[in-house]
Formats: sequence, structure tokens, C-alpha cells
Amino acid sequence: MNTIKSYIETHKNRFIDELIELLKIPSISADPAYTQDVIDTSAVIKTSLEKAGCDHVEICETPGYPIVYGHKHISDDLPTILVYGHYDVQPPDPLELWESGPFEPIIKKTKTHPEGAIYARGACDDKGQMYMHVKAMELMTETNQLPCNVKFMIEGEEEVGSESLAWFVERNQEKLANDVILISDTGMISNTQPSITTGLRGLSYVEVEVTGPNRDLHSGLYGGAVANPINILAKMIASMHDENNHITIPGFYDKVEDLSKEERAEMAKAPFSLEAYKNALDIDAVYGEAGYTTNERNSIRPTLDVNGIWGGYTGEGAKTVIASKAYAKISMRLVPNQEWKEITELFKTHFENIAPKGVTVKVTPHHGGQGYVTPIDNIGYQAANKAYSETFGVPAIPQRSGGSIPIVSLFEKELKSKTILMGFGLDSDAIHSPNEHFGIFNYLKGIETIPLFYKYFTELSKS
Repeated sequence: MNTIKSYIETHKNRFIDELIELLKIPSISADPAYTQDVIDTSAVIKTSLEKAGCDHVEICETPGYPIVYGHKHISDDLPTILVYGHYDVQPPDPLELWESGPFEPIIKKTKTHPEGAIYARGACDDKGQMYMHVKAMELMTETNQLPCNVKFMIEGEEEVGSESLAWFVERNQEKLANDVILISDTGMISNTQPSITTGLRGLSYVEVEVTGPNRDLHSGLYGGAVANPINILAKMIASMHDENNHITIPGFYDKVEDLSKEERAEMAKAPFSLEAYKNALDIDAVYGEAGYTTNERNSIRPTLDVNGIWGGYTGEGAKTVIASKAYAKISMRLVPNQEWKEITELFKTHFENIAPKGVTVKVTPHHGGQGYVTPIDNIGYQAANKAYSETFGVPAIPQRSGGSIPIVSLFEKELKSKTILMGFGLDSDAIHSPNEHFGIFNYLKGIETIPLFYKYFTELSKS
């Protein structure tokens, strides 16, 4: 342990500088304008893995963005850990809400991060957390502490659905064979109370289009006589929740598991301040499905949210039109047992059925994925808990996340191995939002904790 801390202390400034350089590259997978930047980032990751001590690293072409694969093999008698991460990032919009450039990383001290935090798109999700594993690999090889075999699979399409990753995994099962998969793309409760994510929600993401007249119309000449697609869309969306904020799509809850009182009581042990939660968001009240706490609403219950809505004239000044079309992007976070393709079809059928005469609707599915639950009695969880306990001084708390990492269920299906989610971000790190950041403490603590997972997983695998 002293060797680990000593190495980090000696090299921490370089570790930070390297991450800052990585964060300068706008690897936005959703926007074709940044295609070359995404490709360039894969080359940087390849070089970093080579310098970290991998015996072999390659950039694997896919139908989409490339996957960086690397490995270091010590012995057939030792377990193999497969590390997954992603190098692509979300679009930075709205740019005007950033306090500094999204791809011009700066370090600022805050109340949550008194040691400082790096502000940039991708700082926490997932470049910072992914790069912890690269630096942990460097640490273990340079100090001769790597206790087992390791493989890396770093992709560039996580933020747009990981379609090429599924293609790659299905065709490279032997290459990716492992004993456990390790991911840092989640968070923890606080910098004094670590947690291990044991559940993820699934996702169904769709875009809807409502069409009325064949062109934009003068709102004086036609208003009140022709269905207004924007008004109609607003009413349709509003009807998808009842007075208890229960989703009204028929069949939506058929496969939703109701957790026992005992399980809900265990979840409630996690430290949580409702007042601090509201203050952090500048809201005076929380909102959600009746009968559930805030932490339950955002983890063990499914949701339906509008992510964007537009139509008609939105420029400066006034333009009195009834728009021909209105649009919305809608995501549904799903819980384990809900099949995302089935939910997408239920949504499509319901949305088409509630459309009034005078308009036509179109539903376009974008991407989705299954939810996931990992048991806490496997050696991967136990190794992670021992690692956290050693570096933080307290055991980790198992916690279900409201987020989605659809590829986790794919890994279990195709590679037949469990995934351990060791996140080091905080809820306040503003992932997917303006001013995303990642604490220096969290970044370095991850590099300190990850080698201990390798150590304890190897020891438990032998027992």
C-alpha cells in the first residue's frame, strides 16, 4: 500500500497533466463533425496503454468508431480481469451555460472538491474514470505489483448506444475471455463513503414527430380551425403520466419487480440529505412517482422523460405560425426484467393510439439496453469492497444506480461473466451537463484503489 501511495505522490502531476491533454480532444460521437477527433482519441488511448505496460495493443476497426484493445498476459494459471471504458463524450450544449470552455480543461477548487476538480466535457464520464485504469496499470507494472492477467476494451460509441461494441463482442468472445469485468463509469455516495453499484436501469430512447397541415400556416387565418401539432404533442406527452406520476402506457409495469420492504430498508441506510439534494439543484421541492422516496424513484423505478421538444418558430421576435410539424425526444429508464425492445413497441403503439384526428404521428426508435443487477456474494464484489475499505477506511455500501450502461447485460450474455462497477464520481459532478467536472481527489483515489481490487480478486480466486 505504501508503494502505491508513494508512486501516486511522485507522479500525480503527470497523471493530471495527461488527463487534461486527453480532455482537450472533442471526441463527440453523436456529431459527425467530430469524427476525426474521435478517431484521434483512440490513437491516444492506444499509446497510453502501450506506455502503461500492455504487451499488445491494437486499434480494432468496427462498422463505427474503433475499439482499443490491449492485454498483458502473465500466466494461464491466474485470473483475467477485463477493463471496459469509453473515450467518447456527450455534446457540450448548451455552450452558453459553461463557465469555461468544455474542451479547455481548468482546475477549480469547490466546496465539494477542496483539492480541486478538473472542469471539462468527459472529465468524469468517462475519460477521467477510464484513464484511472490506464494509470493503475502503469503503477502495477512499474512497481511489479500486477498480480494477474489484464485486458482492456475501450470503445468510442458508448454515448450513442454502443452498437459497434455489440458487433465486436459477438465476434471476439475468445479474445475477450475473462473472469470478471471491471468498469468505472458510475459514481459513489461521497468522498468519505464509497459505494458499489449493484444495479443499473435499462433504457429505451425514441424520437416522435407529429404532423398536421402540409405547410406552416398563418395563425390568424387558420388558428382554431386546424389542429396545431405543437399543442397536440404537448397534450399527448402530458397524458403519459397520471396524477400520481404513474406512467400510463398499457403494459408498461407488467414486468417491474416490486422490491421487498427488507430490500428497500437496506437501500435506505445509504446517507442522504433531502435538503442538501434540493439545495444542490436550486429547487424547493422534489417530484416523482407517489409512494416512493427520492432515492427509490431514481434507481428502482422506471421513468419517462422528455429530453427535448421543438417545432415552429423559435428565433428572435415574433412569427405567427401554426407549425406543420412538432418533435420530441423521449427516454424511458427501465428496471431489470423490462425488455427495452418490448417497451419501445408498447410506447409506439400507445403514442399512435392516443393521436387525435387531424394529425399523423411517427415514432423512431434510437437505441436502448437492458437493466442489470449483480449479486453481492460473488468474489468480484467482495474484492471491490475490500479495496474500498482499505483506501477509504470504511466498507462500501451496495447501491442501485438510476443510470444505464446497456452493454453490461450484453457482456453477461455474450462473455458469461459478471461486471463489477467501481465508480469514483459524485452526483454533483454534472455529467451530461454544462460544467462537468471530476475531483482530483477522486481521480487519484481511483488510481490508488484499483490495484487493490486486482490484488484481492486474485487472492479470492485462489481460495
